[in-house]
Amino acid sequence: MNTTNEAQPVVTPAITTKIRWLYGLGAAAFGVKDNGFSYFLMIYYNQVLGMTASLAGLAILIAMIFDAISDPLVGWWSDNTHSRWGRRHPFMYSAAIPVAVVYYLLWNPPLDFLAQFEYGLFFYLTVAAIVIRFLITLYEIPSTGMVAELTEDYDERTRLLSYRYMFGWYGGLFMAVLAWGVFMKDTPEYANGVLNPAGYFGYSLVGSILIVIAILWSSIGLHKFIPYLKQPPERQSFNPMQIVKDLKVTLANRNFLSLFMAGLFAAIGAGVATNFDAYITNYFWGFNSSDIRWLNVSLFISASMAAILSPIITRRFDKKASALGIYGISIFYGAMPVLLRLFGLFPGNDSPYLLPVMIFHYITNVTLIVMFGIIQSSMLADIVEHSQMKTGRREEGLFFAARTFAAKATSGVGAFIAGITLDLIQFPIGATPGQVSEDVLFRLGVIFGPTLMVFYLLALVCISFYQITREGHGDRIETLQERQEESA
Repeated sequence: MNTTNEAQPVVTPAITTKIRWLYGLGAAAFGVKDNGFSYFLMIYYNQVLGMTASLAGLAILIAMIFDAISDPLVGWWSDNTHSRWGRRHPFMYSAAIPVAVVYYLLWNPPLDFLAQFEYGLFFYLTVAAIVIRFLITLYEIPSTGMVAELTEDYDERTRLLSYRYMFGWYGGLFMAVLAWGVFMKDTPEYANGVLNPAGYFGYSLVGSILIVIAILWSSIGLHKFIPYLKQPPERQSFNPMQIVKDLKVTLANRNFLSLFMAGLFAAIGAGVATNFDAYITNYFWGFNSSDIRWLNVSLFISASMAAILSPIITRRFDKKASALGIYGISIFYGAMPVLLRLFGLFPGNDSPYLLPVMIFHYITNVTLIVMFGIIQSSMLADIVEHSQMKTGRREEGLFFAARTFAAKATSGVGAFIAGITLDLIQFPIGATPGQVSEDVLFRLGVIFGPTLMVFYLLALVCISFYQITREGHGDRIETLQERQEESA
């Protein structure tokens, strides 16, 4: 019998350590962008450029609303793209240079020109934030979604995402260390270095260069996998209503909804926290730029520990149980220092023990947070086959659009809430550490500590509705392989 024309199964190359590093490296671009948006954008436009916190928060929120539309569309677009470079790489390559250019422009607005227009700076921030978010979406969703195509193994997906989260944190932490140690360190002219406008030029230039390098290095390194990645079926015709129906069916998946809502609540809480971070470290704890630099350096340990521990824990326990346990602990542990300070039970700002205690707390708490993120994303990857069983479609991009959207909500809804809150508690513009009233600092601590726990607890409840297990995932992989063999 002549078998030369029979379809042969396509076997994806083995996932090596080199591939894990290349896949993870791309997340450094998101980390660089996220560090700027989450930690410095609000304080830069508010305290340095003089925009009210509410307006700055509104601009970032408007950009996030555009994300709510663009993220699922880019995910669907990537899932259904046919090209000689596959479904993912055309988007990844096209985003690299434009996002770096616009990211640089965000931190270097033409102030003299904008001053001619009422709300000129507000509109500039809004447009720049929208464009950056869209371009990051073009890269991050296709790139992250590849994890479910690179491997179907339940545990390997966690390992791959461990590298991705590690590099994402490394990218952000590297920029934070440079910011506090080089570009925004305290000087005689600027006792609070974060208020030095000149520092943001170097910060944005280095960040833009790193974004280009991370995106292109990762994309080129994974280019050889294109022939082995999943290909979408040919659509008979372009029917917008059918596309909408397909999206509704896919996004109605119960497991997806539980993770999406959990990610959204967690991201909103984290968004308020990260936008408050510069205020908390500078004013609440009274740290100078050198102290903050060491806090950020210590977090490199957290990212590495999380990347090592996450696969170990999920091999011993199911992903859902691991996520619930880790996140439940981190909710209360993370708020502990602020709660103790509010009750007068924590070292004062003049204590020599404050910095080492907080370094230890930062390392352990962020390790838990990163572990939760890794495991939650690995849970999301397993939804791909669960949905495919019902719909017949592989929609990695669409599902990971939800993760990207939730992550970007940290500087969207979170920034908006943080901006309004800062105005409500009457936090002064251009404030010098040590000169903010105790009443204002107390209210800042109440919001940063116990109030944010509400969002995190809601996220914990949502995760409890997730139902995919290791055994169920394995059965679905076998069933889908049998279907593929029957149709070949």
